[in-house]
Amino acid sequence: MPEGPEIRRAADNVERALKNKTVQDVFFAFPQLEDYEDILKGSTVSRVDTKGKAMLIRFDNGYTIYSHNQLYGKWMIRNLYNYPKTNRQLRLALHNEKKSALLYSASDIEVLRDEEVSSHPFVAKVGPDILSEEVSEDVLFQRMKDKRFFRRKWAILLLDQGFVAGIGNYLRSEIMFLAGIHPSLRPEDCSDSQLRKAARAIIDLMQQSYKTGGITNDLELAEKLKSQGVKRPRYRHWVFNREGASCFVCGTEIEKTVAASRRLYFCPVCQGIL
Repeated sequence: MPEGPEIRRAADNVERALKNKTVQDVFFAFPQLEDYEDILKGSTVSRVDTKGKAMLIRFDNGYTIYSHNQLYGKWMIRNLYNYPKTNRQLRLALHNEKKSALLYSASDIEVLRDEEVSSHPFVAKVGPDILSEEVSEDVLFQRMKDKRFFRRKWAILLLDQGFVAGIGNYLRSEIMFLAGIHPSLRPEDCSDSQLRKAARAIIDLMQQSYKTGGITNDLELAEKLKSQGVKRPRYRHWVFNREGASCFVCGTEIEKTVAASRRLYFCPVCQGIL
């Protein structure tokens, strides 16, 4: 499943293609949405927001298209009506005079009035979005202290979209590594300085992954390894998907475990239990 940085990059592409341009044609694959095609035709896209892994396309006539890519959804930006050759099913298409924004394979699509967006079941429960909102280290620190989150294991908590929006499996492993947190620990088990380190890691890694297309490792190290011919999967992350490889910091073998039914990677030395 694409994580917050990937959805924000997709939103940027959709926004570049559609923002401040009149929608000339609209297609919804789902019958319950077909009536909105005429409502949205002739309107202008004002902006494209994200809320974690959800995308919100805002129109100047008071409507918003909500979409969630889930596992298989994929946005494609093409020249007008230049559909790609693909086995994917087209679910949503927005066309202006030059570009077509096409959403394939996604099944979670709704049209809402602007005033309904905040009460949408997903939007209402999801936590702050680092990439679309001003979220400070202090805000995250206080959330870690909140009774809803304080006694939950980090390995579970970081996947909870109600805690912070957009963190998925690779970011979970990377955040815990950079903060020096063992997967078995909870915020309750950590010092305030470690919690602040975790808050900083959440912000920094989400922003870096967004800017670099998914690289969470030290950027100088990643560039050095790339120049040496190391393949992207081996230099992209600190620990994620690197089971059996040496930790870039201490040289210890990276280990793999399973938490919340998903694979998780960590360094037993850099993330040792205090």
